[in-house]
Amino acid sequence: MIVILKSNPDRDQLERLILWLQERGIIIHTSIGKSHTILGLVGDTSSLDVDLIAALDIVEDVKRIQEPYKKANRKFHPDDTVVKVGDTQVGGGTLTIMAGPCSVESEEQVVEIAKAVKASGATMLRGGAFKPRTSPYSFQGMGAEGLDLLKIARAETGLPIVSELMDISQIPLFEDVDVIQIGARNMQNFNLLKEVGKLNIPVMIKRGMSATYEEWLMSAEYVMASGNQNVILCERGVRTFETYTRNTLDLACIPVLRKLTHLPIIIDPSHATGKAALVPPLAVGAVATGADGLLIEVHNDPPHALCDGPQSLRPEAFDTLAKQMVATHQFMKTIGA
Repeated sequence: MIVILKSNPDRDQLERLILWLQERGIIIHTSIGKSHTILGLVGDTSSLDVDLIAALDIVEDVKRIQEPYKKANRKFHPDDTVVKVGDTQVGGGTLTIMAGPCSVESEEQVVEIAKAVKASGATMLRGGAFKPRTSPYSFQGMGAEGLDLLKIARAETGLPIVSELMDISQIPLFEDVDVIQIGARNMQNFNLLKEVGKLNIPVMIKRGMSATYEEWLMSAEYVMASGNQNVILCERGVRTFETYTRNTLDLACIPVLRKLTHLPIIIDPSHATGKAALVPPLAVGAVATGADGLLIEVHNDPPHALCDGPQSLRPEAFDTLAKQMVATHQFMKTIGA
């Protein structure tokens, strides 16, 4: 249930209302927007008299919320969330470009790529230190050493780093990572989500391979319910009957999620397609559809990459794409889209 307050509500009446609700076991989350203040009521609200609350002088409207996700719900939080990451941000009209190798392979490799993507306009460096692979015989990443190399690249370029956390036991290693990525395979690892929800580090949740929008938002809810409100959603393609591409990129998620949630939305066309040639058109399409940012895989030697080389762009191809994305973003702003 949400209670929408009138402008400049009487302080004493508001405090009495909050006390009355708390005495009935209701948890209250306050969202202060541009034009309204909203009280989000979480708990057993079935016994509350909606008409009684609506009759108060300070109340403009009362609505029951049917969706199981509350904190991630736009009805609870009408204004878009902006997630601060170092000196940059995700959301709020900014086009965030996260770029880098699928997997960290060496200091020389990751630093070279970091410098290249920054020169092209990337605002964050993505890189995998721990890699969840379908085959147990595939390269599993460099682990803690890979995180250290990412930090060296951050020191060299100033780019915040984004890397995937796979297990609760790895959390101490990620205390100095700027954005923690929860991969598609862990989207419904609820114990892990609850633990990262206790951290003061932004969390980016990739959509599960077969997850519905509601399931995806419920995963965000787990993180937010544990205290961490800095959540980013990342669409990376879902599994369908089509086999030509690695996955099927669902750009419809952007306008749908804009309606359902206030959280920022990142698109990963690299994992969605599995083919470097398909990344640029879908990346530009994502920008035109209103994405807050892109997650792009870039490698300086894709044929010899230890992980996902076929979907990785060379630095010069990324440079061209970055210019196209920025131009598209600026054009969409000029037409008010």
